[in-house]
Amino acid sequence: MARRSMKAGAIALGILGVALIAGPASPALADDTKLNLTGSAVITTDYIFRGISNTNQEPAAQVEFDATYGMWYAYVWGSNTAFADVELDYGVGITPKWKNITFNIAGLYYTFPGATFENYFELKTGATWASGPWSLSVNNYWSPDNFQLYGESDAIEGTVGYTFAKKWWNFFTPVVSGGVGFQSFEEVAHDYTYWNAGLTLGFLDHWSADVRYWDTNYSKGECAGYFAIGQTQRSDCDARVVGTIKATF
Repeated sequence: MARRSMKAGAIALGILGVALIAGPASPALADDTKLNLTGSAVITTDYIFRGISNTNQEPAAQVEFDATYGMWYAYVWGSNTAFADVELDYGVGITPKWKNITFNIAGLYYTFPGATFENYFELKTGATWASGPWSLSVNNYWSPDNFQLYGESDAIEGTVGYTFAKKWWNFFTPVVSGGVGFQSFEEVAHDYTYWNAGLTLGFLDHWSADVRYWDTNYSKGECAGYFAIGQTQRSDCDARVVGTIKATF
C-alpha cells in the first residue's frame, strides 16, 4: 500500500489560486472570443499513459475533438485499450494568461465503456511558460478516488521543449522535448516515477511524426500489480520507443 503527503496537491492549489488572480488581469482574454472547432487523429505503436502501456504494447488508434471559446476549452478523446472496449475521456477547462505564462485549470473525466471497473475524475492544474523557442510546463493531476480502486491519487509532471528556428530539409519543423513525472496512490498500487524524451517533426501544416523513448522505475512485480483487475503485463512498464503519426483538422 502506497501513501504519501499531499504536497503536490498543495502545489496544485497554489497554481490554481495564482491562475484565478492572474486571469482577469490578462489583456488576451478579450481578444479571441469566437468558437473554434478542431480535432486530431493519431496512429501510435503503443498507447502510453504516464509511462505505462495501456494496450499491452500493441498499436492504438486515437481521435480527439476540441472546442475553444476565448480562454475556455472542452474536448472528447477516444482510444482502444487492452482492458476495455474503448476509453472515452472528457475535459473542460480554462486557460488564463499572464505575460508569457498560460495557466490551465480543468476537470478531466476518464470513462471505460464495457469494463468491469469504475470511471474516475481528475483535477488538472498547471502552467506553461513560453518564450522564443523554449517552453516549460508544470502540471498536477489529482483524483479523489482513482478508478474507484486506488483511493486518492496525485501525479505531478514537468516538461521542457525546444523548437528549432530553421526547418530541416526545408520540410520538417523539428521540436525536441522531454519530461519527468511522479505518480502516487493511496491504496493498492505502488508510487512510481516516469520519464520520456523525443523528437517531433511537423510537416505539411497539419501533420506531425513523433519518436519518443519512455521508461519508469517500476519493477516487473510492481507493474503486474498496477491494475488490480489483472490486465497489465509485467513488461508494460519497461523502457520502450514509441512512434506516432498525428493529423490535425
